Amino acid sequence: MHCLRFTHDVHQERDEHIPPRWIPKPAPPEKKIGEELTLVYIPPHPLVKHWLSVLRNELSPTPIFRSALAELGRFLIYEAARDWLLTVKGEVQTPCGIAGVEFIDPREPVRVIPILRGGLVLVEHVASVLPAIQTYHIGFVQEEATFQPALYVNKLPDKFPDGVRVLVADPILATGGTVIATIDLLKQRNVDHRLIRVVAAAAAPPALDQLSKKFPGLRIYTAAIDDEVTENGDVVPGIGDAGDRSFGI
Repeated sequence: MHCLRFTHDVHQERDEHIPPRWIPKPAPPEKKIGEELTLVYIPPHPLVKHWLSVLRNELSPTPIFRSALAELGRFLIYEAARDWLLTVKGEVQTPCGIAGVEFIDPREPVRVIPILRGGLVLVEHVASVLPAIQTYHIGFVQEEATFQPALYVNKLPDKFPDGVRVLVADPILATGGTVIATIDLLKQRNVDHRLIRVVAAAAAPPALDQLSKKFPGLRIYTAAIDDEVTENGDVVPGIGDAGDRSFGI
């Protein structure tokens, strides 16, 4: 069973480079109950259902499909960012007085990892949702005989800073092979999988089961949990090959 739980993380010490009126936002103590449970969250929003429906329709032409995938990604990223981003609090001068404000901490950009090719479209609007990001690309091809992912593009740095937050985007989670391989590479580079959030247009039980077993505490945001994965690795009903449909192939 997949259960819901959100975590918070903050800077524990004040940065001397922050002006005196700007201090990191404190957070409540970490909760230990359910810490190792995996979250699979389906946003209950009519626009999420709408854009998923456009993606499912085999008659949707490439421009419409691509636009729908990008719009769906916007909503999923918005939900994934909830209770996750580090903030700073302070004061600003408004036209009429002083106001207490809270900004996303620009010193802590979210690392965005789109899995090629469809992941590029899923995060097309990420910069309009998250104020501070760094993007790194990674790509896999699927071995025809084994359906195992083979890495062909890896633009990840050798090491990420401690406590970094990472957003991984893959349109379809079928068996979970590409996402598992991606998270393994991230963990080798000092990323805590409990600070990773995965966004996908649709997911299937085999992928969710494998991710839950291998990375307890992972958060997954998707528009639907589909019924099954065929022997050919296709999710049913699914949305087809998101990369091919996004790029007119």
